[in-house]
Amino acid sequence: MTRTSHSFSILQATAAIVGFAIILWSLGLPSLRFAEAASVTSYSDTLSDSAPSALSDHTIEFVTPTGVLAGEDITITFPVEFTGITALDFEDVDLAVNGVDETLAGTASGADWGVNASGQLITIDSATAVIGAGATVTIQVGKNATEGATGVNQITNPSTATSYVIEVDVAGNDTGSTRVAIVDNVTVTASVDTIFTFTVAGVNASTLVNTADTTGGDTTATAIPFGSLQADTASTAAQTLEVSTNAANGFVVTVQADQQLLSANGADIDGFRNGGFDATPIAWESPTATPGNENEYGHWGISSADTTLTAGLSDLYTGGDNFVSASTTPVEVFRHDGPSDGSVAGEGNTEVIYKIETSALQEAATDYTATLTYVATPVF
Repeated sequence: MTRTSHSFSILQATAAIVGFAIILWSLGLPSLRFAEAASVTSYSDTLSDSAPSALSDHTIEFVTPTGVLAGEDITITFPVEFTGITALDFEDVDLAVNGVDETLAGTASGADWGVNASGQLITIDSATAVIGAGATVTIQVGKNATEGATGVNQITNPSTATSYVIEVDVAGNDTGSTRVAIVDNVTVTASVDTIFTFTVAGVNASTLVNTADTTGGDTTATAIPFGSLQADTASTAAQTLEVSTNAANGFVVTVQADQQLLSANGADIDGFRNGGFDATPIAWESPTATPGNENEYGHWGISSADTTLTAGLSDLYTGGDNFVSASTTPVEVFRHDGPSDGSVAGEGNTEVIYKIETSALQEAATDYTATLTYVATPVF
């Protein structure tokens, strides 16, 4: 009799729980969600400018194993050394899921997602939107946020050159940490818990690079002196990039110029070709040198010995003589998809080639100058 009563009580309790769940479902109320905490994967934060105290955009990307339900949120936490976060509003933030932009507003009730920036946190709250398990999430913060309106506010980098941890929390279920390196221009060295070291070195004169060009003079880690240019004669220089990292998904290195080669008298040497600023790789051509068209008097461009760049940029190395223009926006010059100790060409080190040619019409000046900035981003 006792065993029969006990069994009946268990059945009653089970029926009550099932009945309660059916009532919640019928009323449209949320049911219980059981999930184990997981780590986000392929997590990276790419800065538009890695210099100390610089204003910088952030491009944050990760894969969430669990996803996000309606009413949940994503939180990005920055170290206290990063400033200006409180000044951000929803127009300074973009959210994309699997490459598709989401609609953001100041509060979640005004759109699919609401954005709140306070202290060191950027919180993106869901109203009714969801993110599926295994989705790739991309968050852009700063002037690179262009969905709906273009962002105007950026985050200020720390004043001390070292590496910093950026944390993400997805709905309290998926978490992760990545690092960004705040570094001085051109020569970048970062030593972090996860190994990531990036260095720039000079290349001697008379070195064959890119299978087709020979350097005309020595360079250093911080200087590329072309010297006196001879009309109608191309001049080539190079630098060596080296990366050591144990990041599971490797790294990407970009370079950008602060301006075209400019002199104090206002003359400039334009971007390859003939001031057209080509972004599609093409074989080197001499400037057209049409009188009256100053952008055809001289130009300069970039190539590299790495053959694994994304999209059509890998065409830089077809035949060893293709170039794109030097640019004030980042140009990818080196990448690898796994760990490297810096010793293997094309995986841990490569050469970046700079080529310049002027005609007899190029304006005379002794102080043509531009500053290059390399940005190296590990992908954990």
